[in-house]
Amino acid sequence: MTANSERKPLQSIYKECMTFIDGFQTVVLATLNKNSEPDSSYAPVFQENQRFYIYISELASHTFNLLENPRASMLFIEPEEKADHLFARQRVTIRVNAATVERDSEQWADILNKMEGKFGEIIQMLRPLEDFHLFELTPESINYVRGFAQAYTLTGDDLDEVTHLRDRGHGKKRA
Repeated sequence: MTANSERKPLQSIYKECMTFIDGFQTVVLATLNKNSEPDSSYAPVFQENQRFYIYISELASHTFNLLENPRASMLFIEPEEKADHLFARQRVTIRVNAATVERDSEQWADILNKMEGKFGEIIQMLRPLEDFHLFELTPESINYVRGFAQAYTLTGDDLDEVTHLRDRGHGKKRA
């Protein structure tokens, strides 16, 4: 751990970040296509045991992107109308690795049952469509911004090593 990094004492930041994420049913997803060009879109998201799950169609560009390159970024961002200031919207950016959950697996059935509990009957309609893929997104690191000068990085096996990013930022431009 670095001098600015603490495990457990900054649990309030960790808990606040997780509570913020829990308030969302969708996520903005950034992926890279086969030409390493960025694509962004959104998907309904389900979270369990520090993993995120998205069930997406092959009609969506990010499905093929994730099949080709499992690295992605997720963004949860405060709605504009709720923000005190548009330049300091509360947000969480998570770097993830994606893995396909096999359709005939127990995990696939379990997660889709839980997604149906969260999202309702639409999952029953989408479940048999074979062009849909269930992805498990495993976080590598989290950047959490509460507002101006309130930025944190969460790392470690349990993402509970919190670093306040006060060592860089809004300094004067050097000549």
